[in-house]
Amino acid sequence: MRALVTGGTGFIGSHVVRALNEGGHTARVLHRVSSRMDALEGLDFESCIGDILDEDALRAACEGCNWVFHVAAVADYWQADVSKMFAANIEGTRRVLRAAREAGVRRVVFTSSAASIGVPKRNRMADENLAFNLNPHEFPYGYSKAMAESVAEYAVRNYGQDIVIMNPVIVMGPGDLNMISGRFITEILRLSWLVPVPPGGVGVVDVRDVARWHIAAAERGRQGERYILGSANYMYREWFGMVADTVGVARPFLPAPGFALPLVAWLVHQLRARGISLPIDADQTRLGARKLYYDYHKVFKELGPPQIDMNQSLRDTYEWYRKNGYI
Repeated sequence: MRALVTGGTGFIGSHVVRALNEGGHTARVLHRVSSRMDALEGLDFESCIGDILDEDALRAACEGCNWVFHVAAVADYWQADVSKMFAANIEGTRRVLRAAREAGVRRVVFTSSAASIGVPKRNRMADENLAFNLNPHEFPYGYSKAMAESVAEYAVRNYGQDIVIMNPVIVMGPGDLNMISGRFITEILRLSWLVPVPPGGVGVVDVRDVARWHIAAAERGRQGERYILGSANYMYREWFGMVADTVGVARPFLPAPGFALPLVAWLVHQLRARGISLPIDADQTRLGARKLYYDYHKVFKELGPPQIDMNQSLRDTYEWYRKNGYI
């Protein structure tokens, strides 16, 4: 198969290109002239210049492709301009889907995010049926991905377009050039036991499993379906401890009381509004009190179980950062 990958120079996208290579498929990567190409070093791909808001470039990139993996997005939301994030994540998705339809692409695999899934009630896990239920102003990234999914759902419903939606949780693994999730590694290495531990929890997954599931979705995913991509759920206390053990520092143990997090989030917002750089943002801080746990039975059953456990993922992530001079 010939597949176009938008966002192929990024973390997940480059691993999708690698998985395509390993599966014997032909990969085409849409990227800007200025894009950093390090993540694709050693991989076989066709280069196509443009971006997801350039409709002429999209039409040319989709021509002759059987699959499109639409991975491109503004994901570093804590340092992104909201209007640009909405343009890329929502309008960019609309244009990619339209170009794929016009080119006769057989299937689009759209990389959304678990951020578009609603926050579950206490002591429950979220599944693919839970709609986004946060205040859009308090979590604009999640809202932008939910709106992008509505664009995809409209295309399935009204045009019969074959689209499968992927919702990865926090993604770890080697190759995170922009240190999106890698901040867990760098901040705990830097601050050790001084990192405050919020009372909530997170879902995590390795990027190589995410890429493998993308290929499986192209091959046998169900049209119009969402798949939450994750391996395990952890309390922050346990997750931070696993990271600390991996990098060889003392485990964080200082609790960040849940009742104080809204105030801290407000303070973080004020400081960032004044141009002060911080490793977290108000959205992340506010959600730190919630157990963002997900049910992964659907992806395990239909696309296969994960192959990389999170201790191995953390070790591989840390070693990659060390070897590439990030640490």
